[in-house]
Amino acid sequence: MAKENKAHQKFFEVIKPNHDFNFVGRMNLLLAISVVLVSLSILMLPINHFWRGHTLNYGIDFRGGTEVQVQFNHEEDPGKIRAAMQHGGFKDTEVVKIKNDQMPNLYFLRFGAVSPVSEQKAEELRLALKQKYGDDVHKVEFSDGGDKMYVRFAEGKQINPQDIGEVFQAHGVSNNSIQRFGRPDENTYEVMLVGLDVEVKSALDKNLGSDAVMAIRSVDSVGAKAGEELRDDGIKSLLFAIVCIMVYIAVRFDFRYGPGTIASLLHDAILVMGAFAITYREFSLTTIAAILTVIGYSMNDTIVVFDRIRENASRLRDKKFDRVVNISINETLSRTILTSATVFFVTLAMNIWGTGVIRDFAFAMNVGVIVGTYSSIFVAAPILLWLNKRFFAATGDGKSGKGKRAPA
Repeated sequence: MAKENKAHQKFFEVIKPNHDFNFVGRMNLLLAISVVLVSLSILMLPINHFWRGHTLNYGIDFRGGTEVQVQFNHEEDPGKIRAAMQHGGFKDTEVVKIKNDQMPNLYFLRFGAVSPVSEQKAEELRLALKQKYGDDVHKVEFSDGGDKMYVRFAEGKQINPQDIGEVFQAHGVSNNSIQRFGRPDENTYEVMLVGLDVEVKSALDKNLGSDAVMAIRSVDSVGAKAGEELRDDGIKSLLFAIVCIMVYIAVRFDFRYGPGTIASLLHDAILVMGAFAITYREFSLTTIAAILTVIGYSMNDTIVVFDRIRENASRLRDKKFDRVVNISINETLSRTILTSATVFFVTLAMNIWGTGVIRDFAFAMNVGVIVGTYSSIFVAAPILLWLNKRFFAATGDGKSGKGKRAPA
């Protein structure tokens, strides 16, 4: 009786069994759509470069700069905040209001400066000190992103720290203190600059009113050189991951299956990048992590489909290979949809209710899950069919029932 009840027990099914959708018949059309989308994604990079100034909307961890979260006492117009920052010396400031019920009137400010003194301003100070002290100034040191400057004078030269401070003030650079540094014979002075958060608050208070800013919640800076290194390392990580996957595919599958898998991985990575290029959302290390996750997810999905194709190629020897491929995709379709939908809806919730880098990661995953599922069927499978027809049909492997058996 228990066995009979179990046999008649019904389970929820997204797709009814014994379906037979004609995927193979539509592969050429959908593969052509993929080619168009990939071309558009690549084309958006030079378009963004000339239209928006950057190929992608790189975050500060890639292009360098500073991100500041400022909480105002009242709601402010982003245009007025941008103008106030412009008058304060912070050019091309991006201003975005952050939705935060616990901290209302919170704004996100991003600009290129990473320290109170730019390289141009530091050079002005060097020239001004040379003009005032002549050859007695031996060295003026300043590192991009630092909050200190070091001025070294000739040995035995008597210097009043207040005079150094006047030079800085005359060029609009504030400092907290000026004191001797190092050994006495080096005659070096350390100038402690006012922090970037103080400069930002000063610029906003000066142009929006002294009671405009409630607090500076956070300040994050990355130097331009460090940003370039992070960007290069991110690209290297993507290439390294793809190379490792290629090695795995070479061991796991034969020649027919490998190229389709690699093409689908590249397809997914390019389309995710293209989505960020078109929407101009922030592209950061978090996005790189999302793309790596998408690549792994896509490869897993493709391998599931290809494993079923290999199994059916040995089992259904009386059918043509394209028919075997279509049957295999139909058999794995329910699993593919359920797995993809689970990941998609979880990341969709993160995309809707998340903030900051979490939302960008979720957006990349949303796009990646869709294109990853799509590419396993309409990119990897058509390449498999083409390679089978081109290189194996003549040897008798064009049908699953003839020729060599697919490797296990």
